[in-house]
This record gives sequence, C-alpha cells and structure tokens, in this order.
Amino acid sequence: MSRISQGEFTPWRKSSYSNGDGGNCVEIADGHSVVPVRDSKDPRLGHLTITGASWSAFVGVLRAG
Repeated sequence: MSRISQGEFTPWRKSSYSNGDGGNCVEIADGHSVVPVRDSKDPRLGHLTITGASWSAFVGVLRAG
C-alpha cells in the first residue's frame, strides 16, 4: 500500500452541508481513482481514501434518504 500526501489532491472542497459554526465540516478532493475525505477543522490529522465506486454508492444512499 502506498502513502498518498494530502498535497497531491487539489483543490479540497468543503461540503455545502457543512455548517458555519465549526462543526460537521467535511472536505473532499479530486483524486485519480479515489476520493479523499478529511475533517476540515484539522486537516493535519490526515484523510480517508475511498474508491470511486464506494463513494458513488455512499452518495447514492445519502440522496435516497
């Protein structure tokens, strides 16, 4: 398994559902075949790397309610 630097993903985008008071802040970035996800309150903590297929399934479930 290779380690991927957060700097390799640009630009990071905050979810439009993140609130403005410092909570529930999720950011994603464009990866090649993966979707990196991190907590925008402290990006130094690292990120999760999710496959594109898994991310699509996750978003599909969220949209379905």
